[in-house]
Amino acid sequence: MAESRAAHRYAKALLDLAIEKGIVEQVHTDMQLLADTCEENRNLVNLLQSPIVSHYKKFAVLRDIFKSRVSADSFSIFEIITKKNREEILFDVAKEFHSLYNDYKGVQVAEVITTFAVDETLRNQFKQMVTKSTGKTTVELKEKVDTGLIGGFILQIGDRQIDESVKGKINRLKQQMSKA
Repeated sequence: MAESRAAHRYAKALLDLAIEKGIVEQVHTDMQLLADTCEENRNLVNLLQSPIVSHYKKFAVLRDIFKSRVSADSFSIFEIITKKNREEILFDVAKEFHSLYNDYKGVQVAEVITTFAVDETLRNQFKQMVTKSTGKTTVELKEKVDTGLIGGFILQIGDRQIDESVKGKINRLKQQMSKA
């Protein structure tokens, strides 16, 4: 819990700095690079969370990977966090920055799970459902395929979930029958 509050504070400070300097898009791109790199490379996350590896080595790895790929302002947050011996929250800072960026830009993130890859027409219909539900016109739709749903879809918007899958309907029917 303390890590998530700290990550939020660092991300908020970075967003405020980026807004002040007019480099929000660049910093967002940099934080996405960090988040994507961490998601693709579990060894990097393990290294950052390791109490055995020194903070100097962690910073050296971050410098080698990101120094030439991100802006100086974005890299400064890596340096500050490393100097404070809090490298384990860097991935969380990147994810939290993305969330704060979406709030700042008025973007609604939603996740749709279907039994097949979604085409452009269906994607637009899901985006319209999200827009109608939230009032936000910009939608970032994450798509997943789960053949275990049998058919239909599950749409997650924030903490709300619309389950129109066959599997979900079968489970609700089982619950109703067990109560009767």
